[in-house]
Amino acid sequence: MNNYHTILFDIDDTLMDFKLSEKAALHNAFSDHGMPTGFSDYHASYRKISSVLWNDLEQGRIALRELGVERFKRLFREHKLDISAEAFSKAYLDYLGKETHLMPGAEELITSLSHCRLAVITNGFGSVQKERILNSPMEGRFEHVIISEETGFQKPDAGIFDHAFKKLGLSEKDSVLIVGDSLTSDIQGGADYGIDTCWFNPFGKENHAGVQPTYEIRDLIDLVPIVNGHR
Repeated sequence: MNNYHTILFDIDDTLMDFKLSEKAALHNAFSDHGMPTGFSDYHASYRKISSVLWNDLEQGRIALRELGVERFKRLFREHKLDISAEAFSKAYLDYLGKETHLMPGAEELITSLSHCRLAVITNGFGSVQKERILNSPMEGRFEHVIISEETGFQKPDAGIFDHAFKKLGLSEKDSVLIVGDSLTSDIQGGADYGIDTCWFNPFGKENHAGVQPTYEIRDLIDLVPIVNGHR
């Protein structure tokens, strides 16, 4: 018997390949600024800066809109590049919204779980995330798409989970499962909120986060037997 009736999915690097999307969007934004090798030249620096800022976001130390520009301010300052961070950020986000690469097995998984209530709960920019889903095979497959920018809360904050439960009309937590790749946002947030969690860990990373997921999978399709036959 299926005990999980509602599945909350993270999007980036869970159902959609954010690394591919980021690469294409950054390349196009750099090319617009006359720097066709910009991605390869500066991506390593960008990832370090972005990682710090996204952690700050999860801890409530920076707002999402500020993060969007600040990451490029820091990058351009570090490499002494005379580029407007505001203009570059806009170009990057515009391109990012057009990137719809799915993770292997994502479409098959969503089809296999059509008997469940499915929703998205994601940290990110509302217009970008909506556009990416709209232009992908994921369009129309979710009851609700809950986005941190629109709720005012980001994972792991309980506020975004409260918002999701209200939108979905949920009261019982034991039939809800959150699936995501981030231990610090998806898994920590779900655990703190009192719902079961599934860590999507395709590369077999070690868990140093101090939070233990209810389940761990390497392939997305491995979620199906968990949903259909757990406990």
